[in-house]
Amino acid sequence: MAAEVPAPSRDEVRAAYAAAGLSPDVVEVSQDSTPTGLAVDSIVSAAALGEDCVLAEIRSGTATVTVVPALANGACLLGDDR
Repeated sequence: MAAEVPAPSRDEVRAAYAAAGLSPDVVEVSQDSTPTGLAVDSIVSAAALGEDCVLAEIRSGTATVTVVPALANGACLLGDDR
C-alpha cells in the first residue's frame, strides 16, 4: 500500500486492514490531517491480536511494521482512534 499511496487516508488504511481479513473492531488509525486541515507527516495504525498489537507507520511511501504488547486496557494506540 505504501508504495502505491505514499500518504494514505484513514479510510484507505482501514480498507487495507479489512482486505487482509481483520475486523474493523480491532483496527486503530491515527488522524490523517491536523486540526487546521494540513496533511500529517505520517499515519500510524494498529490492530490488536490477542495480547499483542501489529503496529504500522506509513511515512513518505515507506511502511514500518512491528509487533508490540497491547496497552493495559487492550488498545494499541493512545486516545480514541477507532
